[in-house]
Amino acid sequence: MEKIAVIGGGISGLTVANILKDRYDVTVFEKETTPGGLIRCERINGSLFHTCGGHVFNSKRKDVLDWFWSFFDRDVEFSKAERNSVVFMGLKKIPYPIENHVYLFDKEIQKNVIDDLLELARNNSQAPTNFEEFLKYRFGKTLYELYFKPYNKKVWRRELSNVPLTWLEGKLPMPTVQEIIFNNFNHIEEKDFVHSTFWYEKHNGSQYIADKLATGLQIHYGFKVTNIKLKKAPKKKWLVGETEFDKVIYCGNIKEMITTIDGVDVGSFKDKIASLQYHGTTSVLCEIDKNSYSWIYQPSDNHSSHRIICTGNFSPNNNSASIPQNRISATIEFTDEISKSDILENLKHMPLNPDYITHKYNKYTYPIQDTNTKDMIISLKRVLAPLGFYLTGRFTDWEYYNMDVAIGAAMDLCKQI
Repeated sequence: MEKIAVIGGGISGLTVANILKDRYDVTVFEKETTPGGLIRCERINGSLFHTCGGHVFNSKRKDVLDWFWSFFDRDVEFSKAERNSVVFMGLKKIPYPIENHVYLFDKEIQKNVIDDLLELARNNSQAPTNFEEFLKYRFGKTLYELYFKPYNKKVWRRELSNVPLTWLEGKLPMPTVQEIIFNNFNHIEEKDFVHSTFWYEKHNGSQYIADKLATGLQIHYGFKVTNIKLKKAPKKKWLVGETEFDKVIYCGNIKEMITTIDGVDVGSFKDKIASLQYHGTTSVLCEIDKNSYSWIYQPSDNHSSHRIICTGNFSPNNNSASIPQNRISATIEFTDEISKSDILENLKHMPLNPDYITHKYNKYTYPIQDTNTKDMIISLKRVLAPLGFYLTGRFTDWEYYNMDVAIGAAMDLCKQI
């Protein structure tokens, strides 16, 4: 039986290892002491802390759903929820997506949005070349200035005209002008995007998924891979640590991969990969006032946070027994690194009276593509695949994968092996 090394015990690595373990001798190398990667959770004072985001599950792909649910008793281990997201616009709370609820704004804003939509209908041939143009051409200038611009500038920390469109597929609702008008006339909720309904673990959040998928796998925890060397004689093998493998599937960060791989000429890719841009996230575990929401989007310039994830509403077990009945736990997100003192100052200006519990900074959370990123990584894969070295994962493919999309990408790769 051939041996495969899987580098990274996040959702991509765990998916690959489970799919291939019956055909190969699979070993997973994970630098942390627990599995999960970006879906990792911790218990802090009894409350569950999603240390990077608030991961939930659903998928539009039947093969992903079938594979995922083969590991779980869905009705026993999970709860199904309707996404109840909202945009806090000063004193107004506008349901998400905001373009479906223009009728909740003041009359003057409604008139301006109508004018914008009429203008868009007259000029529907405009093709956006960047994220700013996409938002303006899709939703109009009024909604862009009110919400899309201030919110997304918090997330991206750059001019939106410098954000390419390559990351966008499947991430946002894509209504036509006709659909926006129809949805406002009829007060229709948007249910077409993948996480408009979702499944969530009754215990331990997405860490429960990671722990379950890790069961039965051969995983070396606390093992940071610093060198992967191709040996060509007497027979082609990959050396990871002191162990030889027939194939390697890399599910970590491509910036680390390109500096650890040895014995392969990838020099033409090194500068391109080194220049890849990204954002980190500071996730803050807090107590907040009890509410009915799942996600809260915050375009306000009164503070730097862009989003509150009300994880205490996802499962009652996420809340410590010491939290009062009129409060829940939540994760508040800031783009890039922010100090504890700055966090505390920002919390003073935020809604729902957040009380700080702890925080964690993740350096890599949002990959930022340019117009050449996809083609560059495809070219690199074409060099490596014939040698038995494969890539998949959010920061390996440099794609803004949600959990279900990462699973799907890993499944697709395994069909080629």
